[in-house]
Amino acid sequence: MSVAFTKEDSAETAAETVLPERPISPHPNWVTAAGLQALEAQLAEARAAVEAAQAIDDVNERRRQEAGPARDARYFAARLRSAQVIADPASIDSVAFGSTVTFRRADGRVQTYRIVGEDEADPKAGTISFVSPVARLLMGKEVGDVVGAGNQELEIVAIA
Repeated sequence: MSVAFTKEDSAETAAETVLPERPISPHPNWVTAAGLQALEAQLAEARAAVEAAQAIDDVNERRRQEAGPARDARYFAARLRSAQVIADPASIDSVAFGSTVTFRRADGRVQTYRIVGEDEADPKAGTISFVSPVARLLMGKEVGDVVGAGNQELEIVAIA
């Protein structure tokens, strides 16, 4: 076959298939049991997407479709290797990793969050990372404690 009839990568295709790696946090990779299962599921999903992309005949399209899931698979595999499952707290006397804490803000808003690992944090779903500023303020504190300053004061109302 003549070279004239083969597809060559364009600069655009190359840029679409060389994605930067997802950054790995420098913090310990603490996870809840549910967080570990979520990481395993995300890795399986990424690997399945890579396999599906490998079935595409067009080499450029295959590379485009494979780039994101391959990067995600590398990320989730690394996160699983470094995962440290932290058991739920044995006591509700103070805020710890895995605690669900309810607090009142200075403006009167009451919020409830569970403190979890970085990969499983989703504030809209009621979870925050243990390295987030709010979680770091709350860790080790007890019901009735007030943390923060000024308009950023948080009063711990309940720990579960």
